[in-house]
Amino acid sequence: MAVYPDIDALEQLAEHLKLRCGEQVLDATVAFGELTVTATLSSIVDLIEFLRSDSSCRFSTLVDITAVDHPERAQRFDVVWHLLSMYQNQRIRVKVAIREDEVVPSLVRIHPCANWFEREVFDMFGILFSGHPDLRRILTDYGFSGHPLRKDFPTTGYVEVRYDESEKRVVYEPVRLTQEYRQFDFLSPWEGAKYVLPGDEKTKG
Repeated sequence: MAVYPDIDALEQLAEHLKLRCGEQVLDATVAFGELTVTATLSSIVDLIEFLRSDSSCRFSTLVDITAVDHPERAQRFDVVWHLLSMYQNQRIRVKVAIREDEVVPSLVRIHPCANWFEREVFDMFGILFSGHPDLRRILTDYGFSGHPLRKDFPTTGYVEVRYDESEKRVVYEPVRLTQEYRQFDFLSPWEGAKYVLPGDEKTKG
């Protein structure tokens, strides 16, 4: 049986945050059954602490931290925290827009599980967290170049890793693509179907 969010309760929570948190909250809106709060970078620690301790909130569980890359914006990244209140049976999304050169305060002191979440965001996006006890890569090698979830990161990467049988070790080499790899026929995955969708036909050379 599907359980749908209480939209009225989320809207009341949004108004509660706007009233109690003042300038910390730039916006709080309910869309698609979810509450998204846009906050200022300087207030993120205080806001997360409020969400955890306030009796109307009690968001005691940090579910995830991620980011979204908007390379066309001056504030290139949205850092996003997902929180759960098991007491109120509610979820909330908090996001902050930052420039590429800005540093985000770590939440490890409030939510110890933020440790690995913040390391992952650093690894994938290159976003730094001040006050983190051990900010280093967690998914890629320590000598890895670049941050794979940035939209300007090449889909092929910069290096390829393989095991060299003659040297009996793993070696790193610059990516070398054969010319055949770069040839595309511009057909959709539905090639072979009895009908052709617009744009699926081969380009005429």
